Amino acid sequence: MDTGFVFIFIGIVLIFLLEYNQHFNSRKFIQENAPYFKGLMEDDYEFLVKVKYTGDIDIEKLFNRRVRDGLIVIVFFFFIFLNKLSFAYIILSVLLGFGMFKLPYIKLKNFYKANLHKINLMLPYYLKGLEILIQHYTVPVALARSINTAPEIFKPGLEKLIAKIDAGDSSVQPYMDFANEYPVRDSMRMMRLLYRLGLGSQENKQEQLMMFSRTISTLQNKAREQKYKERLDKMENKTMFMLFGTGGGILLFLLLSMMMMMNF
Repeated sequence: MDTGFVFIFIGIVLIFLLEYNQHFNSRKFIQENAPYFKGLMEDDYEFLVKVKYTGDIDIEKLFNRRVRDGLIVIVFFFFIFLNKLSFAYIILSVLLGFGMFKLPYIKLKNFYKANLHKINLMLPYYLKGLEILIQHYTVPVALARSINTAPEIFKPGLEKLIAKIDAGDSSVQPYMDFANEYPVRDSMRMMRLLYRLGLGSQENKQEQLMMFSRTISTLQNKAREQKYKERLDKMENKTMFMLFGTGGGILLFLLLSMMMMMNF
């Protein structure tokens, strides 16, 4: 048996015995050192988790699982390289463990990027519903009331936006933070318009609301054009696939026929 696997087996047995006899508790170790591990948490990790997992989700538990998996990989490769241990192999073990730690975050990031296009198409329709509420309420109240009917993906950002406004932040920053969380087409411009609409007096509110409405209509038209273009592209791809499939089948049939005729 390879020496590296012997060390791995011994290491696994030792860890199991320590866990079983309660001399070492990996979960307790991670919880006790949570403040140190928290420094590794990405700024947008909480947001990305909420985007992917709807409903209540224990973000701390998910993060601790990432830390645990990373530490397991470090220990695993440490025992693999134990018979030829050097500083380079220690660094390699740490890098592999860090890669395992980062992997769930990369997957969340890729999931968010894949859904960014969907967010881009949903935003104009959410804003249209918000426009109707603004006709009857102030902008902060309309934003708060829109949460119930807003797409799930927008709810975390809206809750943060409303919390900042309720805390007394009357600047444009809460609106910009929302736009930064959903960096899709025209999100910055729409949030600035929304902020100005909230600042406007009752006299010119109708004029600003009409401008807001026209901008939303333009965005909706762009979204419809994008959907139509995507359908056309999808149909074209299917047609090309069918043509290539049919053409390839005919060529293969002719080739087989020619080979059969040459054999005869």
